[in-house]
Amino acid sequence: MIDMNHGSEAVYGGAANASVTGRINALIDDALLQRNRAQTPRTYLGGSRIGEPCARKLVYEYTRTALDAGKGFDGRTLRIFDAGHQFETLSIRWLRAAGFDLRTHRNDGEQFGFVTANGRIRGHIDGVIVGGPDIGVAWPVLFEHKALNSKSWTDTVKHGVQRSKPVYFAQLQIYMAYMDLGSALFTALNKDTQALHHEIVAFDARAAQALSDKAVDVLRAAEHGELPPRIAASPDFYLCRWCAYAQRCWEGAV
Repeated sequence: MIDMNHGSEAVYGGAANASVTGRINALIDDALLQRNRAQTPRTYLGGSRIGEPCARKLVYEYTRTALDAGKGFDGRTLRIFDAGHQFETLSIRWLRAAGFDLRTHRNDGEQFGFVTANGRIRGHIDGVIVGGPDIGVAWPVLFEHKALNSKSWTDTVKHGVQRSKPVYFAQLQIYMAYMDLGSALFTALNKDTQALHHEIVAFDARAAQALSDKAVDVLRAAEHGELPPRIAASPDFYLCRWCAYAQRCWEGAV
């Protein structure tokens, strides 16, 4: 009798699987990196970025300044971005099934969005809800979705988007201002449990104006070849430690 199990451990054992996993993941990540490199770079300041606390970083981004060595997106990060889009698609499907008239694209197939400052500031929104069950808000409302890990999601539920995620809050305010919407539904999905958190965010005209003024200052600085002041007095500041421009920003300053 032929032993059909002979050698199975060598084929399917942990070491072999680890080797296959590494090879396949490397191929996937390489494909994602190639796709990312092929994308046309932004030539505008994105509405979702205006809430970034460091104006100097925004100038670097707007002028497409090269990142510090080794600070570009890796395959794992690009997989996280892709997964976030899929989670968004699921949440939209669930909301529509629950009776919400959630629209993500115009009649011509283009994503909803806005352009201002002669094309130098642009934003693309996740969607607009134009009707649905009574949730205590007047339609239409902006729809914005984020997929978060459990720790980040729990903090958002506990403190609210304005306190927990000020960059997202700023994004909502900018989008509502330029889309002429009075409120937004912010939906956060827990990537680990698929739990959903929904929050109504009202338009804050003062906050939106301050953000718009900030965006104009960033554009003006970039066009004059200037850099706004650093956000901190030392490169040890936590935002600087994470920044992809930290080496360039602080070189020769300390």
